Amino acid sequence: MVPISSSPRWYLIDYGNVVSTAPTPQDWELLAEATGVQNLQDPASTYWRHRFAYDAGTLPPEEYWSLVCGERVEHVRAAWLDVLDGNQWSHPNLETLDVLEDLEARGGHLALLSNMPAPMVAQLSHAPWTRLFSRLFFSSSLGLVKPSSAIFEHVLAELGVDPAAVTLVDDAPANIAAARALGIDARLFDASSDLSRVLLQPAGVPADPMPSAVVAGPAVSRPVPEPARE
Repeated sequence: MVPISSSPRWYLIDYGNVVSTAPTPQDWELLAEATGVQNLQDPASTYWRHRFAYDAGTLPPEEYWSLVCGERVEHVRAAWLDVLDGNQWSHPNLETLDVLEDLEARGGHLALLSNMPAPMVAQLSHAPWTRLFSRLFFSSSLGLVKPSSAIFEHVLAELGVDPAAVTLVDDAPANIAAARALGIDARLFDASSDLSRVLLQPAGVPADPMPSAVVAGPAVSRPVPEPARE
């Protein structure tokens, strides 16, 4: 059980690969069949290459999926690809949700911060996990994306707290570094992490060591087959 601080503290939680699990190989295959493009999970793929712009809301769905597919994609097909994309990022991490539910029930202040395109935000807006969070911050609504310091500064201003009063849990080392640079207590999470253990670590001491190398590119992360997400 994670202890609740007597002073106000916000837990700022990433979505992809934290609240949700990573897409399965079958998920990626369904998206490959629909787009006609293989290996979309590869960090160098067109899916990731244009993802920051899509997450920031600067690319409309038709334009994003046209770039992914390498051919013109009209509204109906783009909407279907968005559904498939939302589906593959909708698998809940039940262990993480158990910890968050316990935190929320004991008075913890929970907020979500995710790089997420507008169609996926709409698709997941009524998911059961959303009720755990007092505040939901999405890149496509803000026009800002992690790891930009501006998005963290915006969230701090909205919450009305100092950086030291916020604990971030995120799976992307670039996001962790950006948050720590602002004074936020940022904790690195990966698929093998136990969220309770991550949160019980002393401030500034990650449960898992930071990788020695970071993969450049959209939704940036560590050198593993599945890029860090949102």
